[in-house]
Amino acid sequence: MSQSSKNDRSWSKWHMRLHKRLKQNKSLLPSNSTILLAISGGQDSMALLKLIIDLKRLHKWQVEIWHGDHQWHAKSEKIEKELKLWCLNNQISFHSNKADKKEVANEEKARDWRYKNLILRAKLLSSKNIHFPCTRILTGHTATDRAETVIMNLARGTDLTGLTTLKEQRTVDNNIDLARPLLIFNRSETLEICKDFNLPIWIDPSNENINLTRNKIRKEILPILNSIYKGADSRIASVANRLESYNEDQKIFAKIAIEFCQGEKPNSISRKKLFSLTNSIRQIILSNWLKTTGVTRVTALQIEEINTKVSQRKPPGSIHLHGDFQLSWDKETIYISTKANKKDNFQLSTNC
Repeated sequence: MSQSSKNDRSWSKWHMRLHKRLKQNKSLLPSNSTILLAISGGQDSMALLKLIIDLKRLHKWQVEIWHGDHQWHAKSEKIEKELKLWCLNNQISFHSNKADKKEVANEEKARDWRYKNLILRAKLLSSKNIHFPCTRILTGHTATDRAETVIMNLARGTDLTGLTTLKEQRTVDNNIDLARPLLIFNRSETLEICKDFNLPIWIDPSNENINLTRNKIRKEILPILNSIYKGADSRIASVANRLESYNEDQKIFAKIAIEFCQGEKPNSISRKKLFSLTNSIRQIILSNWLKTTGVTRVTALQIEEINTKVSQRKPPGSIHLHGDFQLSWDKETIYISTKANKKDNFQLSTNC
């Protein structure tokens, strides 16, 4: 695909904004390291690629590209080939993986497949260059993506944690962090970046399928909100960012409270000590405690149900949770176990 002379510019207001953010948060993309960019070929990832390539001279990065072909549509192989050729023509190192359709049967499995392959690629790059390790995986998520996630989780009845997803940075493996440097931009701005620099954009037909929840929010709900309040997507993302700090503080206090309520046996907390706390604090403790025991998926509604059933004057009982976990409680203690390891004397009736 042809590129105009505009593409040769290596500095703009967009570069300045990202550069300032990187100076504010120096741990986001460390200098003198290899960074691996997940590039789909869409406008967000191409805008990310342009800005990172132009800024690499200032930060001394080694930039590597990874593309995942989900084989969700007939044009996926064509997109992979054209993107690879574009990267080669621009002297950008390119890597890719093709998924088996069973591996990416739904949105959740596809996300897991992408991150698994990105982590494996990052480790491989590090093993080949131990003096320039790959410590960051970058995605092109924007403020608009964060707003979509907030709306989706809000509709599901999430707790505070669900409103603070799509963080700017999080650890995904030993010495490997996932970074989202474009959260300071919204989707209309990434499109403007692509137009400014005449960047090619490959349209993924699966993004037009409004039967997918995120696409429905993107195509129908967010445009309405933006028409009512201009920049609503950026504002919603900003709220999520502020709540993130509050959520981190809450986790610190929850850890202290969990230690106070710790039961005598492993993976247990004192039901009697919980009785002395307010309803909202009990829910915070239960939610955070379950996560520390390995229960990664528990909804706000489930926490409310558990809190009600373990409250004062309620009988012993148990609840099955995602991941083959079982929560059981007697008069004084609440226990968490897997079905394979649960103790016979805690196998209580679910009819409470």
